[in-house]
Amino acid sequence: MLLLVDLDGTVWRGRTAVPGIPELLAERAAAGDVVAYVTNNSTRHRADYMPRLAAIGAPADISLVVTSARATAVHVAALQPRVDRVLAVGTPGLVAELREVGLTVVSAGEAAEVVTDGAYRVTAAGDPQAVVVGLDRGFDYGRLAIASACIRAGALFFATNRDPVFPTEYGFVPGAGSIVAAVEVASGVAAISVGKPGPLLLEVAADAAGLPLDEAVVIGDSLQTDIPAAHAAGVASVLLLTGVTTIEHLDDLPEAQHPTAVARDAGELRTVLARLAG
Repeated sequence: MLLLVDLDGTVWRGRTAVPGIPELLAERAAAGDVVAYVTNNSTRHRADYMPRLAAIGAPADISLVVTSARATAVHVAALQPRVDRVLAVGTPGLVAELREVGLTVVSAGEAAEVVTDGAYRVTAAGDPQAVVVGLDRGFDYGRLAIASACIRAGALFFATNRDPVFPTEYGFVPGAGSIVAAVEVASGVAAISVGKPGPLLLEVAADAAGLPLDEAVVIGDSLQTDIPAAHAAGVASVLLLTGVTTIEHLDDLPEAQHPTAVARDAGELRTVLARLAG
């Protein structure tokens, strides 16, 4: 099987591994399953995850770590007609992923010039063909104005993901979706979203694994992203109750939106995966 495994809330919670999960994934990999990680996080380059996965004993192959930044980069690079120049609203991790697939990342200053207070004109030299928006902790009015100006001038508009917030040990903070929403309002254009709950992130991960997507099982802890993404892709899913979801949350969902199976912990997940493997 191809296991498409979420990270936050599934493999680890904060800085701590979910008990038994890394060992189980290592078992499945040793038995012949392909383990790929699919996360909506767009702030890091996938190489940043390798030491952490290795430290907890989880199988780790950089080609099988697919963040929403990586998936967006791969998706944009594959477009026809070809896109060469991209304006990135995001972190250095997103910029690195875009450059790694051969895209030229233009800076805000290269993309547009100020013509009057708060108004920007797209420059002929910069002229990005696409704007990619992820989580950007340095986001400000200028970046909003430049990104929206480029989109209004005809640049394609991609969102790494639409997560409105994400949890920290101190509470919720704005996520990439909050910034995407601002750019959508300012530009009047709806973004094409690559991350979960859509299927594109899973499709890129299956391609990276070299396996058909219909052989996949999505394992995640979220009824807002992981399980809907599996439904969108038409593949099996396991809801792991180790993160943001409780069993009671399923009571509020129509049966058609339920996961294929539910596991409370690593022990139950082991049993579920054995059954799905036939």
